[in-house]
Amino acid sequence: MKVTRYQDQEKHPNPHGVDVRKLYDKESAQVSHITLEPGEGLKPHKTPVDVFFVVLEGTPVIQVGDEEEICEKDNLIESPANIVHNIYNPTQSVARILVVKAPRPSTMSRIL
Repeated sequence: MKVTRYQDQEKHPNPHGVDVRKLYDKESAQVSHITLEPGEGLKPHKTPVDVFFVVLEGTPVIQVGDEEEICEKDNLIESPANIVHNIYNPTQSVARILVVKAPRPSTMSRIL
């Protein structure tokens, strides 16, 4: 059995400048762990594949298309391919989010 602890993974450089750690990277899917400190967030962008987010801790605001909502721990939020989305943390607490892209993108996300 392979066990991957997010704390043991190196931070992955990204255009958002936030703590992103890849946990799984196969052709079928890509899984990353994002930590957003208070006031941090992702820039609005489009991903060329379907994405879903699972809130592990905190209450980040997640935007998908024209909809925006405060999301709580254990919420799963879907974002279809090529739809603008972003996540930001307006609170004074840390937010942790699991991001799953399926299948693994063959092209980069487009920052808007």
